[in-house]
Amino acid sequence: MSSGGGTKAVLAALGANLGIAVIKFIAFAITGSTSMLAEGVHSVVDSGNQGLLLLGNRSARRRATAEHPFGYGRDRYVYGFLVALMLFSAGGLFALYEGVEKIRHPHHLDSPAVAVVVLLVALVLEGMSLRTAVRESRSAKGNDSWFGFVRHAKSPELPVVLLEDTAALVGLSFALVGVALATVTHQPVWDGIGTVAIGALLITVAVILVVETKSLLLGESAAPVHQRAIEDALVGGGVQRVIHLRTMHLGPEELLVGAKISLLPASTLADVAHEIDAAEQRVRSVVPAARVIYLEPDLDRGARP
Repeated sequence: MSSGGGTKAVLAALGANLGIAVIKFIAFAITGSTSMLAEGVHSVVDSGNQGLLLLGNRSARRRATAEHPFGYGRDRYVYGFLVALMLFSAGGLFALYEGVEKIRHPHHLDSPAVAVVVLLVALVLEGMSLRTAVRESRSAKGNDSWFGFVRHAKSPELPVVLLEDTAALVGLSFALVGVALATVTHQPVWDGIGTVAIGALLITVAVILVVETKSLLLGESAAPVHQRAIEDALVGGGVQRVIHLRTMHLGPEELLVGAKISLLPASTLADVAHEIDAAEQRVRSVVPAARVIYLEPDLDRGARP
């Protein structure tokens, strides 16, 4: 998947979160609502996260060096992992702490109508950001479900923005319910409960992101459809069959392919070189992301365990 769509979604989310953070902190200063404070911090954390994603995207485009011969494509995974940690610590744990403190030491809200108006405006802005992320994700998602897209995507930006924006909308709903209940019942403890719910939500999303980005950092194989396409492309000419195939993502758009292929017994060294070059060309024509290919020629000794 091209990073263009991911960058557009990240920039849209960054602009929305910066504006939302300002109005949330103003509302907190007026109302004293911990839900507003937690949501303000949440927006600041999200803004920082989008900055990290943009930085990772830029860092990943550096040229390969002698020390890093396969390039820096995995920098996008590293920064995606940092985003998950930020969301867990600076977002989720902070909201939990503030919520518990509000439950233990409740105090009435000032001007709750201001908080309600701010939350409604934030819901609209976050909805617009989520709409952009959904629109940019549709082509990459294909026929996969949204859960499957988050689970299987090799590019971290769009899944991160989708999860962050979804969590932001749900968190804003928690804050809105907490403020409304605190106002109607005259029990400010509801504001604290809403804040705790926001914290639990952010921690849940952060754990999902940690699990997914950790898997990418360890090195995931190509999608099954791409593995089948690579194997089919390798066979042809003097290549009789693929004995075994290994693939690994060096980055979202760069794939390492290693395979042992069986050639005709009477092949000369020139024939082997020609067949390997032709096989590499066939693979790159069907899977352009397969930029690094290593093929080991062998004789067909039959099925192997």
